[in-house]
Amino acid sequence: MDDPIVYLNGQLTPLSEAKIPVLDRGFIFGDGVYEVIPMYDRKPFRGSQHIARLFRSLGTIGIPNPHNEAEWLALIARVVDANTLQDQMIYIQVTRGVAKRGHAFPKEDVTPTVFIMTNTMVLPSAAVRAKGVACVSMEDKRWLNCQIKSISLLGNVLAAQHAAEHDVTEAIQFRDGFLSEASSSNVWIVKDGKLSAPPKDNLILEGIRYGLIEELCKAEGIVFEARKITEVEVFSADEVLLSSASKEILPVVSIDGKTVGNGTPGPVFAKLYAAYQAAKQAL
Repeated sequence: MDDPIVYLNGQLTPLSEAKIPVLDRGFIFGDGVYEVIPMYDRKPFRGSQHIARLFRSLGTIGIPNPHNEAEWLALIARVVDANTLQDQMIYIQVTRGVAKRGHAFPKEDVTPTVFIMTNTMVLPSAAVRAKGVACVSMEDKRWLNCQIKSISLLGNVLAAQHAAEHDVTEAIQFRDGFLSEASSSNVWIVKDGKLSAPPKDNLILEGIRYGLIEELCKAEGIVFEARKITEVEVFSADEVLLSSASKEILPVVSIDGKTVGNGTPGPVFAKLYAAYQAAKQAL
């Protein structure tokens, strides 16, 4: 899609023609939140969970929610219907709106800026999944409200750049010796058949796939545990997995050049990936 149709403040328009005022607080301060929803065959995958997370992010930073769930889903459908792709990745951004520049929230009523666009769905290829991916580790230097899906993503950008400079897929981050998350993925480890993930607190963004993978583990008989995970445990794991809307579930076969497990995607990944695809087919 060279110039997809997007939604901006009540209007559908080509992306090349979408404009915001320079005093929009999202542009000036990064004062806003976002959400990304995968659409398979033009249908939202776990749409209600994504909208619920959008509501939590808005509420946490005090931006008035301009729509209820049904209205949000209808707006998303308008954008999906205005574009031709069957599988799409919907991006939603809501900022506090346009106001005179000042760090504190505006005292006057301000209308939030609402922007929805679509991107081509690009998933890891079968060859990449079969081989697995390499990652690099780094210290987590981000702020302490990672549970908010904030558009202020400089920390994540720097982590992604760190991965790019090492020619790997992701940067897996550690805070005070414990696993947090990657630049744009949740991270999971497997040891002796048990899947573990960091707890859902302010140090990670709870990916929508987090709840899904918990459900898949229960359905597939995989023991799951949410707990603090040490750096040593990550490097000694049998399997390490990444999850996100654009990666779905992806196996990691090396970190910092050190082999994970036996260096190939493992059985827990295979079982979860198959269950994930079945959940998509259920749409």
